[in-house]
Amino acid sequence: MATRPAVLADVDAIRRIGAAAGRRFASVDDPRIAERADDDPFDAEDLRRWIDAGRAWVSGDDPPAGFVVVDVVDRCAHIEEVSVAPEHEGRGHGGALLDAATTWARAEGMHAVTLTTFADVEWNRPYYERRGFRVLGRDEIGPELAERIATEDRDGLDRAIRVCMSRSV
Repeated sequence: MATRPAVLADVDAIRRIGAAAGRRFASVDDPRIAERADDDPFDAEDLRRWIDAGRAWVSGDDPPAGFVVVDVVDRCAHIEEVSVAPEHEGRGHGGALLDAATTWARAEGMHAVTLTTFADVEWNRPYYERRGFRVLGRDEIGPELAERIATEDRDGLDRAIRVCMSRSV
C-alpha cells in the first residue's frame, strides 16, 4: 500500500475521513466511547500545521483513503490520529500509515512511536498489538505523554478506558 506526504489539497478529504472513521464508535456498547462518535474532526488549521511540519501522510489514490498525523512527544513520534475511511478498511491502509510514521521516526533518530487509544475496542488496542505495539506501564510513560493523557481525561476521554502504547523503531 502506497503512502505519500499529505499536501494542503488533502485537508478536506482528511477531515471527511476523520469524521467518518469516528462515527464507528457509535457501535461500541460503552457510552463513554460511543459518545465520541460525533466528535469534530481536526480543524483545517491543525491539519495545515502537521502538513507544513512534514508530519502528515495519506494512503490510497486521490482522494486519500486514510491519513496519519504525528507529533513529537518525549522525543518519540506520537500518533495523534490514524484513520481510514470505513469503505477502505481492511485493505492495509492503516498498517501502511503506521509504517510511514515509523519510517519517519527512524529517520529522525527517534527510538519509538507512541499513541493513546481505547483499551477494549477491537479496532484500537488489539489492532495495534497485532502491528507490534505494546501497552506501556505507568513507569514507562514520559512526562509529556503523561500530560497528553491528563489533557485527554480533562477533555472527556476517561483515562480508565485508555492505554498508552509504543512500538520500537
